[in-house]
Amino acid sequence: MDVLQSGGSRSSRATFLRRSATVGAGLALGAALPQTAAAKSLGSRDVEILTAAEIAEALAVTTYTNIIDTAPFFQDLASDDQGYLRAARQEEMSHYLLEQGATGKPTPFTVFYYPKGMFSDAQTTLNVLVTLEDAFIAAYLVGVRNFSTSDLRVIAARIMGIESDHRTLARVIGPGVPEKDGGPIEEIVGFQGVAESVDPPNNNTYERTLGWTRIEQAVAALTPFADKEAAEKAGFDTSKGYEFQPFTPELPSPLGGF
Repeated sequence: MDVLQSGGSRSSRATFLRRSATVGAGLALGAALPQTAAAKSLGSRDVEILTAAEIAEALAVTTYTNIIDTAPFFQDLASDDQGYLRAARQEEMSHYLLEQGATGKPTPFTVFYYPKGMFSDAQTTLNVLVTLEDAFIAAYLVGVRNFSTSDLRVIAARIMGIESDHRTLARVIGPGVPEKDGGPIEEIVGFQGVAESVDPPNNNTYERTLGWTRIEQAVAALTPFADKEAAEKAGFDTSKGYEFQPFTPELPSPLGGF
């Protein structure tokens, strides 16, 4: 999807980076992380990655919340598909709280912007959802590459696995979108900008890295969603900003157990 690949203007990306760095600088690992990691201090790269991940999770929560609350097609989905989306929202919120426990600060970005047609057009909604999940997967793989401790790398890998579930979830939902809402949706466009079948075989064989090896590449992808100036340059609808509304998630066990 071109809007993510463009990453907004250079000045907008710089502003995004400065605000992210200010939130996380010099903080110690919080008690939300496993006990073996909790006693260790974060390195500067750890802080950068965790803060970017925190922003991404706030964006994810906002996306799922508005699909559930405002997207017309949601009410017409089968009950199990609705349940998948509600569960994804719970999971993304749990990820956010884990990372907030590490940085010690809330996300520096609390209002998000989306491409035109988001939440009103089912095809656009699922295209953007898969695009974002592609980006989240690649960002957590950056963490697997670059975190300074094995504890943090394992956490990144565990969360990445859930984001992969969510990418598949968006594909599974497509054919269940009723005709009156523009369905059934049989092809979805993700980060790479290519329409892919929702049915196997497709390109879910391996997790996409998007070629990212540095967190700055993930930040560039997130910037149009979090920065109004970048959103305008990317052609997003900036007439309305969608607020991140945190909540206490309900999970079967804390972090799914270890």
